[in-house]
Amino acid sequence: MQQRAARADARRNRARLLEVAMTAFAVGGLSVPLDEIARQAGVGPGTLYRHFPTREALFEAVVQERLELLVDAARLRLDSEPAGAALFAFIEMLVAEAGPKKDLVDALMAAGVDASARLAATATELRTQLHLLLDRAQRAHEVRADLTVADLIALISGILRSQHPSDQPNTADPARALAVIRDGMRIDIPGPDRES
Repeated sequence: MQQRAARADARRNRARLLEVAMTAFAVGGLSVPLDEIARQAGVGPGTLYRHFPTREALFEAVVQERLELLVDAARLRLDSEPAGAALFAFIEMLVAEAGPKKDLVDALMAAGVDASARLAATATELRTQLHLLLDRAQRAHEVRADLTVADLIALISGILRSQHPSDQPNTADPARALAVIRDGMRIDIPGPDRES
């Protein structure tokens, strides 16, 4: 019974550390002191290092958690929303989630560099879900048929990069950039006064 309680405490501590680290990395980037994360989580540094022996391990766990949440959100949209609306809503959610969070932007910019097999698999699954959303919107004739997932990722990356303070001092308005992307992705259906 005591061992089960200890395991439950360990799970709670790990979850709390991840929660605090998500916020800390989002606000301060990767330079946030690990001891400060432990303090805010209400645990000692030893507890943090038992769960996450290095800064990279903690950062990777945070990114893994975020990517899993995005994969789950994409899957939900596939089953619950009209095709075009689901794709556009997911892209907006991705930009809103990743844009102001330096850690996820850094991870996306450095995709594939020293990523664990688990993290790489989750990133691949996120790309698969994005492909399914795009394909569904294309089959519904709500999005251009010539658009590829690689095109879409490049467009999203451009918005994320433009919000990254180290890249340029004047960041672009993500809402306006998303509106331009949405307009460019839609199929232009000729009206009565347009040539077919």
